Amino acid sequence: MNDSTIIGLTGNIGTGKTTVLRMLAERGAHVIDADEVAHRVMDKDGSAYAAIVEAFGRGILAKDGSIDRQHLGRIVFDNPAKLGLLEQIVHPAVYDVINTEVEQTTASVIVIEAIKLLEAGMASALCDQIWVVTSPQEEQVRRLMDDRNMSRAAAEARMASQSPQAYKTNQADLVIDNSGTLADLEAQIDAAWKAISLRQAA
Repeated sequence: MNDSTIIGLTGNIGTGKTTVLRMLAERGAHVIDADEVAHRVMDKDGSAYAAIVEAFGRGILAKDGSIDRQHLGRIVFDNPAKLGLLEQIVHPAVYDVINTEVEQTTASVIVIEAIKLLEAGMASALCDQIWVVTSPQEEQVRRLMDDRNMSRAAAEARMASQSPQAYKTNQADLVIDNSGTLADLEAQIDAAWKAISLRQAA
């Protein structure tokens, strides 16, 4: 492990993690999006591709041989056993890629953004601090409807499928409250960034 401060950034869907990640990148953090890494390991040349096809069959493949992630998502969304099987394949592959990137990064602050950071065990294995972004449920629903064109029912179903917000905040070193304005959010990130800088200087 290098000498960087490694922050695990998480929070439920629609809380604003992507905005927080952008703000941290603007302040000089090296950011890693675990969802983007998951897409990479599921690509045809990715480390998880063969195991996923073996587990779920060639029916999940698009015409070009790539995994149809939307089709796979529909298979696992309402089936905890199949979702668990997929995560047993994908999470270790994602961990390996992220761990390698962390080892090769010289930035003083590294931020790993992952919606299942805690559930996948990445937090305890990789991170020095856990930051959790929170938002009122109605605001989460509004963001999902506006930004992802979901219906209210689809947004609420997606939110209900995740671990409760309290599960994450109970394990947080820092809770970022994204219930106010963008300026309010910036102020919280500024304060947190200053605290990291002071600790590193000490």
